[in-house]
Amino acid sequence: MTAFADVFGREPELGWRSPGRVNLIGEHTDYNDGFVLPLALEREVRVLAAPRGDGLLRLASAQTPGPPVEVVLDGLAPGAVEGWAAYVAGTAWALQGHGVDLVGADVLVDGDVPRGAGLSSSAALECASAGALLALAGAELPLVEVALLAQRAENDFVGMPCGVMDQFASTHGRAGALLLLDTRSLEARTIPFDLAAEGLRLVVIDTRAPHRLVDGEYAARRASCEQAAVLLGVPALRDVDDLGSAMSRLDDDVLQRRVRHVVTENARVLDVVALLESGDVRAIGPLLTASHESLRDDYEVSCPELDVAVEAALSAGAHGARMTGGGFGGSAIALVEASGVDALRRDVAAAFASAGFTEPAFLEAVPADGYRRLQP
Repeated sequence: MTAFADVFGREPELGWRSPGRVNLIGEHTDYNDGFVLPLALEREVRVLAAPRGDGLLRLASAQTPGPPVEVVLDGLAPGAVEGWAAYVAGTAWALQGHGVDLVGADVLVDGDVPRGAGLSSSAALECASAGALLALAGAELPLVEVALLAQRAENDFVGMPCGVMDQFASTHGRAGALLLLDTRSLEARTIPFDLAAEGLRLVVIDTRAPHRLVDGEYAARRASCEQAAVLLGVPALRDVDDLGSAMSRLDDDVLQRRVRHVVTENARVLDVVALLESGDVRAIGPLLTASHESLRDDYEVSCPELDVAVEAALSAGAHGARMTGGGFGGSAIALVEASGVDALRRDVAAAFASAGFTEPAFLEAVPADGYRRLQP
């Protein structure tokens, strides 16, 4: 018997998978109509499901022991469900609001995206849930709509005001490529990214310092960007075309630094793309490091564990390193020669031990395909 049968006493009818993501560069620009450059990971969330005829959702998680969480489809509303189940219930709520006629379901969530690591396990869960619930209902939606509805679930049901990057990476990711996403137009194109062919690796350093974004810090950063845009008379900080002039028009030092991060980070994304398309992959390293310095000093979303991870990776010979994700914990990434991976892992682990931090975990970020149905 499968784990699904152990919980629900029957076999699932179908399954859907959706990956976590790493953002190479472009942090905190997505809700400023900016550019981002993520990749979908080989780590994924899987949702197994079977239909019910009573309009009830029964939700279980292989990672969270306990009886299934039960919710009535007709009774879904923001605040009605908490914890991990809110991401599934919120996705059902968003789909219903879009006019999808859902059926009740038994749902089992499983996967290997580390939770709290800043690798977007929540977006992966939303997108995988959307795929499974749509399939049970005999409905289909374009990938863009799936991503936007998953974002709505997180924004309006869970209460985390994220941009759309995570959900787009999870639905649109492709093996061997990064995704250059214009979050204003939602235009996306793939950028080839085969580090193995260059003798390079992108190492993810999970600091084991869980990032907590619903506690208000992420929302505060977004609010400050919106405030600065209003004061500067632009629709979004993406529209600032003269950084020096914009800085001189703001009296508040915090707002100045927030604007400087967003404007320079957008520029770094496009510079990285240009270098990758010219074949000069190693040259993106300093831009990754500059991104971290901006996130640490101007946007103030780093933490001691992330800073130690970046510093130790650079000392170990990485071409560049930066935090990835919303910040305040989570993961860092480092671009390193394949021959230097072992030394990097050793030196970062030693730096963490010396600082008295929890031992970090490591994985390699290799671009993978996004959202799709699981094969029987």
